[in-house]
Amino acid sequence: MRYAIYFTPGQDDPLARTAASWLGRDPFTGTVPQAPAVTALSPAEIAYHTASARRYGFHATLKAPFVLAEGKTEAELDAALASFSAAAEPVGLAGLAPARLDGFLALAPAAPSPDLDRFAGEIVKQFEAFRAPLSEADIRRRNPDKLSQDEFRNLCQWGYPYVFQSFRFHMTLTGRVADPDLPRVRAAIDEVFAPALAKPISLDGLALFVEPEPGAPFVVKSWHRLGRRLERKTA
Repeated sequence: MRYAIYFTPGQDDPLARTAASWLGRDPFTGTVPQAPAVTALSPAEIAYHTASARRYGFHATLKAPFVLAEGKTEAELDAALASFSAAAEPVGLAGLAPARLDGFLALAPAAPSPDLDRFAGEIVKQFEAFRAPLSEADIRRRNPDKLSQDEFRNLCQWGYPYVFQSFRFHMTLTGRVADPDLPRVRAAIDEVFAPALAKPISLDGLALFVEPEPGAPFVVKSWHRLGRRLERKTA
């Protein structure tokens, strides 16, 4: 069993509902929503292009999937995440926009956000005590020969290459899209997500995702709104 700390909007957020329909799975419930009706792609084509992203659910990685360290429990991890979230402030974003990253399409911040980068780094450090060390096989699966020196160092020290200076916030929407297919897939994403992305975006909650067994879809174990402790102090 593996755990991950992700950002995903609350279950009833319009962006979360839109993404669940696009990806073909709601990670909160495990249900399969109806595919969106778009002019550029058929439902079968959407299912094809979203297959690899579907298993993980709509999310942005903050603490990448990990096995619990010896002596740690799921209840302790969830309690620590609840406490951390209650004391943290939401992080506002200038907005999210579709972008192509390493061949796949994702939602990425419309402008740099140092606050978001700092917050992500804090989560990596704060929950490191819950992560079991990677095995040699785990490291090999990350294709270390293709990583930069900093990324390889991050992988060995923090269990994931893309943290701190290498971090790039993104919410994956597809697998790798071939160049000939790109215009149609991008047009479909623009059509589907435009209404949800027209509204202000805030990183306002953290989710504990669980992979029950290797290769199984990730599901939301718990979702914690940021700033609840601050809300109580100002009430």
